[in-house]
Amino acid sequence: MKILSQPMGAYQTNCYIVSKNNKELIIDPGMGATSLVLEHVKNPIAILNTHGHFDHIWSNKELKDKLNIPIYCPKDDCFMLENDPFSQGTPKSKADVMPNGDVEFKIDDFEVKFIHFAGHTPGCSVIEIEDSWFSGDFIFENSIGRVDFPYSSPEDMKKSINKFLKIDYDKKVYTGHGNPTSIKVEQSRIGAWLNYI
Repeated sequence: MKILSQPMGAYQTNCYIVSKNNKELIIDPGMGATSLVLEHVKNPIAILNTHGHFDHIWSNKELKDKLNIPIYCPKDDCFMLENDPFSQGTPKSKADVMPNGDVEFKIDDFEVKFIHFAGHTPGCSVIEIEDSWFSGDFIFENSIGRVDFPYSSPEDMKKSINKFLKIDYDKKVYTGHGNPTSIKVEQSRIGAWLNYI
């Protein structure tokens, strides 16, 4: 499995292209991601959103129109794709598959698991593919997603942190912004945030 990443747009949101057996998954195609994706994919099979914030889903519609592949977005965040709640002018898209909670999918040659970590958004999820996590804005290197936005929930984030601390395996974590990290490294740091939320 190969992973290509590129920070996109004003918020430098990481877009990921995950390749295996000459097929690709596109994760969080933000502002300006269409040209990156079209340059690097040969057989794209799905678009996966970790959550519904505009800087992670901006190119959903354009890529869907050009590639005719399904969009997966956590159920509780699908309204953000359809309604542009932050009035950013986000091109509206619609999820074809709406993972609800912790669910697993077989997408062609990929085993994909959505793990729900609400707080930053209602549906905020980590996408697990083989030995990698794509954490969106749930966790970053030495940080967590903000909980002061509309539709965020500090209480849900606390529950998600406690859920994360119980994960009993390690994987590399590819974050929505910034550098990669790992589950174990962030488990050693994240507990302190419980005192600041």
